Amino acid sequence: MSDTIYAPATAAGRAAVAVVRLSGPGAGAALRTLAGALPRPRRAVLRRLRDGSGGVLDEALILWFPGPSSYTGEDSAELHLHGGPAVVAGVLNALAGLGLRLAEPGEFTRRAFENGRLDLAQAEGVADLIEAETEAQRRQALDQVGGRLSGAQARWREALIAALAVFEAAVDFPDEEIPADVAGRAAPLLRPLIVELAAAAAETERGEKVRSGYRIALMGPPNAGKSTLLNALARRDAAIVTATAGTTRDIIEVPLVLGGYKVILADTAGLRDTADEIEAEGVRRARAWGSEADLRIWLRDGAEPASSSDEPAGAGDIVLRTKRDLLAPGCGGVDGEGRGFSARLAEDLTWLEGVLATRVTEALGGAEPPAATRLRHRELLAEALARLERAAGLEVEPELAAEDVRLAARALDRITGRIGAEDVLDRVFSSFCIGK
Repeated sequence: MSDTIYAPATAAGRAAVAVVRLSGPGAGAALRTLAGALPRPRRAVLRRLRDGSGGVLDEALILWFPGPSSYTGEDSAELHLHGGPAVVAGVLNALAGLGLRLAEPGEFTRRAFENGRLDLAQAEGVADLIEAETEAQRRQALDQVGGRLSGAQARWREALIAALAVFEAAVDFPDEEIPADVAGRAAPLLRPLIVELAAAAAETERGEKVRSGYRIALMGPPNAGKSTLLNALARRDAAIVTATAGTTRDIIEVPLVLGGYKVILADTAGLRDTADEIEAEGVRRARAWGSEADLRIWLRDGAEPASSSDEPAGAGDIVLRTKRDLLAPGCGGVDGEGRGFSARLAEDLTWLEGVLATRVTEALGGAEPPAATRLRHRELLAEALARLERAAGLEVEPELAAEDVRLAARALDRITGRIGAEDVLDRVFSSFCIGK
């Protein structure tokens, strides 16, 4: 990290203000060249920016953040420019002419991690905060940036160190006057930790769904009204609707916000036996997507009688008898084959949105956001949990138990990046936008 990097921190295009960030040992010299003397740390100052030949680039607010008290832990600066593309391009070209390097995606946050300003779990929280589309995602990401998972990991690690000390005493001093059951005395230290890790691992799935979205599949035979319902819920024409059966061949996904949570709603191909190779592949994909969905809405044509060929709905699925607006008055209520429904009737659509918001909130809501929120966290918690359950066994040898506790601690350390493979770090930080 001997080079100095720069990047726009705001989106491309015209705007009132554009922010350009600098970080590295040459940030101060670059700022002096562009703006003259350095301002007082963390104080915004209006300066005229000039390129290397003295030409005026812009009149901008500049801020100076000397390391280590900066986001990256290095000397850093921010230039708050007028947001015209020509202004931004001129400043970026001037910085490149001074020998600075354009930052890679996530490089500012990676430097913050490598300089001890953030741990890996907090860095992932920063990425989630940037990507947050809903209130629930924002709360969860802020919790992670604030160190919720990092604090839990530190607490778990302290408990492991205490248990490891008991096991290693039995291994290192077998002939001393140490109680014969010293290894068994570690069990009371491990059992509460095992329970807590199991709960954290179970909650990870909820955190993942808050991040990626609760998945709802619209399922049913052709022309049952799936695409019409998708368009009604999306408030736009996301799917083609025709009277021709089998119009939808592939999965059409639409993101929604229900109850403050992100939802992925999918229109799927009509389920039927078909000799058409393309349609058959669409049916296969529909069944696969539906099997992985968190909730399935089965649509049956309300103008047609219930049939033994109807796909069976599972426990918790919603069944709708569609096209209620086309039926005679009094028909299309609630019966054993589902609820009468029409996507063209405002009261029906309002009812369904309320039901779905309740389902999503019940599945993803809680007193507080989960500590662990990613598949990577869940896998490491499961690894630590398996090691500790073996170490807490009644017949385990102290030497083997001590090794299992050590390996459990290593797994937990990888959550926050205390130890970890370089490819994991590359994968985490490459998901960031440039300038963060």
